Amino acid sequence: MSLDFTAIDFETANSHSASACAVGLVKVRDGRVVAEASWFIRPPIGFDAFSDWNIRIHGITPADVETAPLWRDQLDDLVAFAEGDTLVAHNAGFDMGVIRDASAASRVECPSFSYLCSLQVARKTYHLDSYRLPVAAMAAGFEDFDHHNALADAQACAAIIVHAAKRHDASDIAHLGRITGQRMGALEHKAEAISGLRRDASADARLGRRSEVRPEDYRSMALS
Repeated sequence: MSLDFTAIDFETANSHSASACAVGLVKVRDGRVVAEASWFIRPPIGFDAFSDWNIRIHGITPADVETAPLWRDQLDDLVAFAEGDTLVAHNAGFDMGVIRDASAASRVECPSFSYLCSLQVARKTYHLDSYRLPVAAMAAGFEDFDHHNALADAQACAAIIVHAAKRHDASDIAHLGRITGQRMGALEHKAEAISGLRRDASADARLGRRSEVRPEDYRSMALS
């Protein structure tokens, strides 16, 4: 068996996980990076308001995504790049939530993926004061990257997993999960989640509602 996976990172326009505005992808085969991709995404209608807080974090503005594909129009490319791999993300619950909720808001079926969280793997691999992505990546020997650039964050995530697999002598991504006590997650299509989010999105669109941004909403983002 070999260490094969795709690392993924999203940036969002606001505090709602449906508001994907950029993605970075890094494909790893046998422990080596073999392909990379990144692109801007126009967030789904109703979730497309950019908050000042998010713009300060990642620097992406409405002008950057004006001609970018909508979530529904780029989803096939994302799935094709991953080629059925296990996805790896730092604070994976956030990034898997983006896939689930952006798909729901766009009224498209959520793709199915298995996934592993590099944040949790790092907790079982390193002894650090913080396990935020820049700190964990430094422990893996990946330093001085452009944090909150989606591709750079995916590269950092991939570096953590490759380094951790070597330290634990893991033969593949599932083996690494077992060694570090992490159960592989599963992202699956759920029709009831889609119908519920449709109502929220349509209501926001009718009311012209903008996201109310609160610092506590960014606790998950701060870990990634």
